[in-house]
Amino acid sequence: MVTTSKNAVYTALVGNLGIAVAKLIAAILTGSIAMLAETLHSMSDTFNQVLLLIGIKTSGKAATERHPFGYGKEQFFWSFIVATMLFGISGFISLQQGFSSLISTFRHIENVNISYVILAISAAFEANALRVVLELSKRSIEARGDKFSLRALLYEFQESKDPSTITIMVEDSAALLGIAIAGIGIFLSNQTGNTIYDSMSSLAIGAVLMAFAFFLARENKGLLIGEAISRQDYKRIVRLIKQIPEVNKIITIRTMHLAPKDVLVAIEVNLINGLDTDKIETVIDDIERKVKQAIPYVNPAKVFVELENDRVSDLYKRRSK
Repeated sequence: MVTTSKNAVYTALVGNLGIAVAKLIAAILTGSIAMLAETLHSMSDTFNQVLLLIGIKTSGKAATERHPFGYGKEQFFWSFIVATMLFGISGFISLQQGFSSLISTFRHIENVNISYVILAISAAFEANALRVVLELSKRSIEARGDKFSLRALLYEFQESKDPSTITIMVEDSAALLGIAIAGIGIFLSNQTGNTIYDSMSSLAIGAVLMAFAFFLARENKGLLIGEAISRQDYKRIVRLIKQIPEVNKIITIRTMHLAPKDVLVAIEVNLINGLDTDKIETVIDDIERKVKQAIPYVNPAKVFVELENDRVSDLYKRRSK
C-alpha cells in the first residue's frame, strides 16, 4: 500500500490512543508523575491527530467566490493549532505536575515493572508511526533523484510543505525522547528511593515538549504567512524557462504554497525583440508548460505570466480575461 500523509496521521492516531490508555493505567498503578506527564502527552497527541485530519479534510474544499484560491491553508492553520496545544497543554501541564510533585513529601512509586512494560510498548508504537512518516520522506527524496541519507532527510524536513508530515515527525521524535526520559526517571527513583528523579523527569518532558512545539509553531507560521516553493523547485523552473529561445531574461519569479500540493506562481520575463502576437502567445504557453514540468502538481490556472513592455503586457491582460 502506498503511504500518504493521511495514512501516517491515522497510524499515529490509533497508536497514540492505545498508548494514552495504557500510560494512564500505569500512572494510576505506579503513582509516577513522569508516567502521568507521558499520559497527558499521549492524550494531547491523540487529539492533535484528529485536528490534523480535520485540516486535511477541510483543505480539500472547492474554491468559492470569497476564497478563489481554495481552502488549502486550512491544513496549515490546524497544524499551527496542534503546535499551540502541544506547547500549552502537554508542555505546561507536565511542568506543573513536576513542580507540584517536587514539594510533595508523601509520595512513592510502586509496581515499576508495569511502567517499564508500558514504556517499551509505547516506544514500539511511536517508532512505527515514525517509520511510516520516514517512508513518506524517503519516497520524496528518491523521487527527486537523491540518495536517502541523514543529510537528505534534514533537507527534506526543512523544505517540506506538508504540515501533517512535519507535525507527526516532530511529535513522534518528542514522544520517543519523552519515553526515554520517563524511563530513566522511574529507574533512578526506584533504585534510590528518592522520587525527585521522577519529578525531574516530568519537568524535563515538559521542557522537551515546549521546545519541540515552539519549533513546530515557527514552521507552520511560515506556511500560514505564505512560504515559497523549495529552492530545488525554484532552480528547476529557472533552468527550464531559460531553455526557451524567445526569453531574453527572467525578471522575477514569485511563488507561494496554498497547500502542500497547491502553489501560486507569478513569473515576469523579458522577451527578445521582433516577436509577433502569435509567437508571444506561444511563449506564454511554453512558460506555463515548463512550470508544469518543473512542478507536476501545479494548477495551470494559478500560473501567471507577465511580459515586459507595453505591447505584450496589454496582450497578456486581454488573455487573462
